[in-house]
Amino acid sequence: ICRFRIDGFVDKEPFFTAKVSKLNAIYPEDELKVHALATNLKNLFQKASDLAPEITTEHQAMIANLHDPGVISDLIIAFTNIQVEQKQEVLEILDVEKRLNRTTYVFNRYLQALELGKKIQSEVQDEISRGQREMYLRQQMKAIQKELGEFDDASDISELQKRLEETKLPEEVQKVAEKELDRLSRMHPSSAEYTVSRTYLDWILDLPWYIGTNDNLHIRNVSTQLEADHYGLDKVKRRILEYLAVRKLKKDMRGPILCFVGPPGVGKTSLGRSIADALGRKFVRLSLGGVRDEAEIRGHRRTYIGALPGRIVQGIKRAGSNNPVFMLDEIDKVGTDFRGDPSSALLEVLDPEQNHSFSDHYLEMPFDLSKVMFIATANMQDTIIPALRDRMEIIEIPSYIEQEKLEISKKFLIPKQIHEHGLTESDLTISDEALHKVVTSYTREAGVRNLERQIAAICRGVAKEVASGNSDPAHITAEEISRFLGPEKFFSEVAERIDEPGIATGLSWTPVGGDILFIEANKMKGKGRLVLTGHLGDVMKESAQAALSYIRARTEEFNLDPDFSEQLDLHIHVPAGAIPKDGPSAGVTLFAALLSLLTGRRVCNDVAMTGEISLRGKVLPVGGIKEKVLAAHRAGIKKVVLPEKNSADLAE
Repeated sequence: ICRFRIDGFVDKEPFFTAKVSKLNAIYPEDELKVHALATNLKNLFQKASDLAPEITTEHQAMIANLHDPGVISDLIIAFTNIQVEQKQEVLEILDVEKRLNRTTYVFNRYLQALELGKKIQSEVQDEISRGQREMYLRQQMKAIQKELGEFDDASDISELQKRLEETKLPEEVQKVAEKELDRLSRMHPSSAEYTVSRTYLDWILDLPWYIGTNDNLHIRNVSTQLEADHYGLDKVKRRILEYLAVRKLKKDMRGPILCFVGPPGVGKTSLGRSIADALGRKFVRLSLGGVRDEAEIRGHRRTYIGALPGRIVQGIKRAGSNNPVFMLDEIDKVGTDFRGDPSSALLEVLDPEQNHSFSDHYLEMPFDLSKVMFIATANMQDTIIPALRDRMEIIEIPSYIEQEKLEISKKFLIPKQIHEHGLTESDLTISDEALHKVVTSYTREAGVRNLERQIAAICRGVAKEVASGNSDPAHITAEEISRFLGPEKFFSEVAERIDEPGIATGLSWTPVGGDILFIEANKMKGKGRLVLTGHLGDVMKESAQAALSYIRARTEEFNLDPDFSEQLDLHIHVPAGAIPKDGPSAGVTLFAALLSLLTGRRVCNDVAMTGEISLRGKVLPVGGIKEKVLAAHRAGIKKVVLPEKNSADLAE
């Protein structure tokens, strides 16, 4: 056997006959290198013999006994399943050294392919073995459970079928459930899809599609219960009773969508539970503070691992009723990020024209939320998106005045804390004077949370005495309060602060209620500069400029030197400089402080004021009047100056 070249064909029938010329191999002078290449190729062939099924033991023995490098290269190529094109390429190389190099390269590629194939085959085999093992174990477990009477495929499907027949569902939902059950019956219980389908069916069957509670329509009884649970809050109570009256006349009335807006601690959340108890409905609370994912409201699609319905549907299922009182707490603190906008998802929930067919991403079929009474709570309206705010009936819950706090303490807080601290009513009594001192000297808030903490501190002190063996009843007077609560934390600074010209008391509104602020003005020789300090916002700075301009334009009317602005520098400061302050309502207070400074006449120390000032001296109306007046009342201020156009707010 040798290489040859065809010089020409002689015959084509009955077989090909040709004239050929023999081609001799070309051996290099450096035989050592050629033999080294041949030995390396032999080693590769031996390594491949364990992976390639076409290499037999005879092939291995033949290669091992060969010594001619050219023949070794030719036979190794011939014995393996290398592509014909590559074999032809090696065949045409006469130089033995080049042929060995090319054969080594081609054979290395072939060996790599064999090793990769073996690795893939091993992984596939392992996966198959694992799957077969799991199936075998599941079958064993199933057999054991069946022997113990704990599991049965047929009974599982039968149970779902029975539940489906007994549960009243909307027609569309019924069809989806039947289709899903038929699909489930054809699945193997060990498959992951079986669990997903079973969970979906459970959710459909557990939801109260037609199950609801009967409202307590006895208006007098509901009114009595609301009065027993909460003091004051007349506007809210009146709105609930109005709803009941209409509900009594029109049975299929949609549930109202209310939004209680007010400072912390005034009872917004507890009022929702009280309304549910009074109406005889189930109560569900969903805290929206910090929620940033739209799926929290609408749920995840079933294609996701561990998908569940949204919090709305979960709350309805937890209530077991399709008409609960559903409280959306802290709706003004809903966030937004790349996962969506929960506020926009709430638009469908809180729209009476749409929520009768609310579609959750998980269920993918409409659920009627029109019978649910939604009550949202918020500290501020401004942070609620306008479209969402427009869908709700806003009911403002104001700060409590001192008298209301005293009544709440006597009727609710003190009995509650006595009970929670293991005391009896005979163990502790608190005089009205002592309670008034706690309210005025130890708390300063819109609600009653801190007040409850102070009462709890008194109860702890009494409980300690009782536990120590002192059986005498404790009667707490105003003089004894400091023994339990320490020194007074708040006191009225109005009389001490306003004792010289250039100081006026203003009123401000904050998200947690109203507050008072002092505006101080001073003058020094200069060239007419106006300095403003105290962390003031742009609007408040402009109000100061407007007040000064009005005074400069009326120097004759106020008996002032017409050139005072060229001879003096004025400095206006609002204390508590770390707290940002802004808004137009301090305009009239800034004017009073400047005029007091320039005329040398003091502002009355029992007067506070609020109102925006125009460049022509008009006092314009402002908001938050009730909170501001309550703040003045808490601070011991007897007189409040308001814009005339705010007279309509006096009714509140």
